[in-house]
Amino acid sequence: MFSLILAAPPSADNPWGPALIIGLGLLGVVIAIALLISKLMVVGNPSEMLVISGRRSTQGQGYRTLIGGRTLVIPIIEKVSRISLRNMQVGLEVSAQSGGGKMVPVTVTGVANVKVSSEPDLRGNAIERFLGEPMQELQRVARETLEGGLRAVIGKMTPEEMVEDRDKFVATVMTEVTDDFRKLGLNIDSVNIQNVHDAEQYLESIARKASAEVRASARQYEAQKKADADIKEAEADSMARKARADRDAEARSAEAAAHQKAESARLGAEQSIAEAENALRIRRAELAREAELKEAETQKAAAAKEEARLLAAQVKPAIAARDVAKAKAEGDAALIMEEGKARATAIETIGRAIQAHPEALKVMLAEMMPTAIREITKTVANVELGTVTVIDGDQGRAISGAAMGRARMISESLATLEAVMGIDLRKLAHNIAGNLGGDGKHETPAASAHAASAPPAKKQDR
Repeated sequence: MFSLILAAPPSADNPWGPALIIGLGLLGVVIAIALLISKLMVVGNPSEMLVISGRRSTQGQGYRTLIGGRTLVIPIIEKVSRISLRNMQVGLEVSAQSGGGKMVPVTVTGVANVKVSSEPDLRGNAIERFLGEPMQELQRVARETLEGGLRAVIGKMTPEEMVEDRDKFVATVMTEVTDDFRKLGLNIDSVNIQNVHDAEQYLESIARKASAEVRASARQYEAQKKADADIKEAEADSMARKARADRDAEARSAEAAAHQKAESARLGAEQSIAEAENALRIRRAELAREAELKEAETQKAAAAKEEARLLAAQVKPAIAARDVAKAKAEGDAALIMEEGKARATAIETIGRAIQAHPEALKVMLAEMMPTAIREITKTVANVELGTVTVIDGDQGRAISGAAMGRARMISESLATLEAVMGIDLRKLAHNIAGNLGGDGKHETPAASAHAASAPPAKKQDR
């Protein structure tokens, strides 16, 4: 087709002929260059390392490496080799005598993951040792290196340490072989110890012991858990009882509070009722007081009217009668004053006469004696002796003594009168009798005094 187009001569009907020919020629050149580049370009995967040898690199090496990406390779001059960077599992099985003074032959089996290092400083070691070698050779070298390190570690540790502390065992193995792997250009990613056993069943006895300890620990743990569960159950039961007690206490408290509130309300109501009743009583008292005051005012007004009428009807006549009585009393007082003055004049006259005639006083007293004796006898007569019991000693004197009692009372009264007045009544009587003529026919005042004796006391016998 292309030959026909190129061979077709230009004509008037096809004006784009030369340009089309040039374009197609350029397209063919581009395609040819692309095909050449595809043949010369090498693309590397991230999981492999490309070793391009044939030319000396800038670092003076006769190769260059590429991990991922792409590069141009000159045919005939350069050669491309590939080394895998994927992990490889290496099986391990080592028999050796354990250390730590035990010297027990043990067999250790496990698996290790190793790979070619991608670090720039270690790539050369792997290229120098494994470039062009099959993968089985790399695995063999890695396994022998690991088994040597594992054997060295077994000779340093006791069987108990290998069994009980696998992490330490693995870390020690990896530390032991890391330097050897770096020299080989390899990395050890992990080591997994699958089993450690011995022909003398030393580890089995240890395992049985450990199993017994584990079972004992398990039983102890179970017992402890059961005890803890019992304790927790008891605590839960106690907490439940406490919660119930608290709820009951709260209920009782709420009930008591409600009762107290109701009682307070009742007391408040009673107090309110009492206050209302008291206020009602006070109001009633105030109303009664107001009524009384009004009634008192009414009565006072009525009394005022009555007083006015009384003043007109009684007070004024009473005032007139009082004035009359006052005038009469003043007249009586004047009369009494005059009588008093007259008596005073008479007494003064009698006093002057007695001073002139001292015997006149005795005569006056003698004249007064009958009156005095009568009064004395009245006094003795008024003495009530009541019932008198006379006890006689068969001589008759007790009865006569009781009969003479009133006479002795009169005699003693006269003696008392003579002592008070300082007058000897018998002598006065004799003198008066002598002055009268001494005939004894006329009764003298003294004789009258002796004659006016009290009647004899009546004899009263029981």
